Amino acid sequence: MMVKLVIVGAVVLVAVAAAFVAQRRRPAPPSNPTDYTAPAQLDRADFPGPDAPWLVAVFSSATCSTCAEVWTRAQVLESEVVAVAEVEAQRDAELHRRYRIEAVPITVVADSTGVVRRSFVGPVSSTHLWAALAELREPGSVPDGCDTGE
Repeated sequence: MMVKLVIVGAVVLVAVAAAFVAQRRRPAPPSNPTDYTAPAQLDRADFPGPDAPWLVAVFSSATCSTCAEVWTRAQVLESEVVAVAEVEAQRDAELHRRYRIEAVPITVVADSTGVVRRSFVGPVSSTHLWAALAELREPGSVPDGCDTGE
């Protein structure tokens, strides 16, 4: 009886040791990246030019050099029909919270009702930003693929 008990104890001990070793050899699980997304709707009263037909808003941070480049590109779009706004993380922290901005830069193009019709997460070229706005303002005015940012 004692021999059986020793054998069972030894088998259990070996199984526990093997499980411990196997667990330590497993690769770390893949990281679970956050899905950074742009808001789908804006309250136009939160931004300058609420009566303009279009809004280009750049969610940015003062410490982000890419954000500064995107903001420079967006500013040239300002006109009577396009309001342009920079929403800087520290200065406009409440808007970043409200629209759940977790990464910058995020650039959105919203219509007069605040529906985000086009967005870019990360850097965007002047060409893609201009083409996206042009296509929204006048559908069919931009060749296929020029407004996709790809």
